[in-house]
Amino acid sequence: MGKLNAGIVPVTPFEQNCTILFDDDSKAGVIVDPGGDVGRILAALDAHALTVGQIWITHGHIDHAGGAMELKEALGIDIVGPHEADRTLLANLETQARRYGLDGGVRNCVPDRYLAEGDTVSFGDHVFDVLHCPGHAPGHVVYFNRQARFAHVGDVLFNGSIGRTDLPGGDHAALIGSIKDKLLPLGDDVGFLCGHGPGGRFGEERLNNPFLR
Repeated sequence: MGKLNAGIVPVTPFEQNCTILFDDDSKAGVIVDPGGDVGRILAALDAHALTVGQIWITHGHIDHAGGAMELKEALGIDIVGPHEADRTLLANLETQARRYGLDGGVRNCVPDRYLAEGDTVSFGDHVFDVLHCPGHAPGHVVYFNRQARFAHVGDVLFNGSIGRTDLPGGDHAALIGSIKDKLLPLGDDVGFLCGHGPGGRFGEERLNNPFLR
């Protein structure tokens, strides 16, 4: 088994971190949150000779899921996640696109499989635990690789900040609970990537993030 690696392709005017998780040796992996700019994502796969077997979605906001159906058709692969509580958000991506003045192939998303707390997803030998972490969106999930001490947290937690809770389905108390009850107990050493901006480590956020004091 090769080392778990990650590449980021910034997509949409929201500069969302579409993430390619892959195995260093086999070059096989998955795409997390293809929010748009599908041509740019496909070019990155070609440039690094990567083969992806699934699309993983953290939650149903347009900048994370807006390009999922186009990418699914381009690659012939399944969409996995998020939690079923985001079904309504995913069914209204085209409405979200009009609200934000976005076009360029945004389509409502129908996952091939919804995820729930306690599920696992994997590629090759890399296994990720699924954590249901509502607050930013009702069906938001986090992907945690215990062996690599790595989590993809989507828009739950940021370096020095937390996800917005003023969007439909947002809940500030639930978001703080998700972070304090599910993420931080995984360990201070866990590194994370998030949906926007640089990643970090849970320990640094526990000590320094002003929203968690």
